[in-house]
Amino acid sequence: MTETLDRQKRQRAEQLPLALTHDAATGRDDLLVAPQLSAAVAMIDAWPAWRAPVVILTGPAGCGKSHLAHIWQDKAGATPIHPLAGAAAATAAAAGPVLFEDADRAGFDENALFHVINSVRENGHTFLMTARLWPMSWPVTLPDLRSRLKAATVIEIGEPDEDLLGQVIIKLFADRQLHIDDRIVAYIVARMERSMEAAQGVVEQLDRLALARGTRITRALAAEVLQSFSGETGGD
Repeated sequence: MTETLDRQKRQRAEQLPLALTHDAATGRDDLLVAPQLSAAVAMIDAWPAWRAPVVILTGPAGCGKSHLAHIWQDKAGATPIHPLAGAAAATAAAAGPVLFEDADRAGFDENALFHVINSVRENGHTFLMTARLWPMSWPVTLPDLRSRLKAATVIEIGEPDEDLLGQVIIKLFADRQLHIDDRIVAYIVARMERSMEAAQGVVEQLDRLALARGTRITRALAAEVLQSFSGETGGD
């Protein structure tokens, strides 16, 4: 019974939608809808029947925004854009659905983004943006653009709870073709920062260190890595 539960847990973990770099599965069939992602996944699944033509997914690094955006891009046949002066992003928006990722960090020309949204609305298309921050916190000074952003549908993806964080760690190791003992996973989760970004950092460091030393991943190795991240002892 315990082995069956552990196997099911690992299968769920391997289906988590994350924006990772080690050949993570990124298709819609690979999604397991965790509570933090349910609203965002429902929105992607609902396309093209969106109530508003502009949707913005927000959340911390590694929470699954990019994975969901790529699923939507494939589903909608969307064109990736970067609204900068002279980039003709509005022209792309007039032709069909468009995607702008990492909007608050990539930066944009306010007039260009305003014209993209207008083009989407005028031509009956759809526009998906991703960002770490809510659009009302973006440094936008153009009143008309702020008004357009306020009218967009904004969906926030929250930080993971301990159970999801454990599944994330299992998936990160699975993407590297590595198996990790559940007790070590629990040890890491109890002592690390509660974020997807921290999980990726810890796993990457563990993978590198174990490979460099030619050893398996143990609790002692995990404690060493956690100490390097937090400055704490990493002990019991």
